Amino acid sequence: MTAPAPQNLFDPLFARGPDPWHFESSWYEARKRDMLLASLPRPRYASAFEPGCASGFISEHLAQRCDRLLAWDGAHRAVDYAAQRLRPYAHAQAAHGWVPDHWPEGRFDLIVLSELLYYLKEDDIERLAQRCRTTLLATGPEAIVVACHWLQPFKDFPLGGARVHEILHQHLQIPRVAQWRDADFGLEIWSSDPLSVAQREGRRA
Repeated sequence: MTAPAPQNLFDPLFARGPDPWHFESSWYEARKRDMLLASLPRPRYASAFEPGCASGFISEHLAQRCDRLLAWDGAHRAVDYAAQRLRPYAHAQAAHGWVPDHWPEGRFDLIVLSELLYYLKEDDIERLAQRCRTTLLATGPEAIVVACHWLQPFKDFPLGGARVHEILHQHLQIPRVAQWRDADFGLEIWSSDPLSVAQREGRRA
């Protein structure tokens, strides 16, 4: 199946307003967002990249945890909304872009892929994984990729959340260091850093 062009798929949604998925009013979305943020193994990151940022509901929280944030989306209206939400953070930028055809320059020690991958074709997910892998290896072992996706059936998109995580894991070829799944969503982290959070602090039983 060919994934629709992002501007054709998402711009009509954002034409109705900045929150087509009810991020602000949904406890499910708030819980998922809080779990994603709590799962990050470091308190702060030098440079984060969030493709598929939508209106920036996660972005504004990431901006508080990093020295530089680049948030991308394929819908122009979404970028405008995200830019407004990120206005208080001079080190955060929202811009138009769609992975994997486009990829930003520079190094990132945090890449966040949230509710994005099942909109891509399988070979595009493979190319995205390879781009993430190249970025992580160039940045250093402390760099991580976080993926968070809906696991229930998704009409019109045969690649569900579980499958896109499998493809990502297969082509990242980097250890998976954390994994959470419930009936609704899956959350996973990949990193070459051999130390856990407790080990990094020197904690012992």
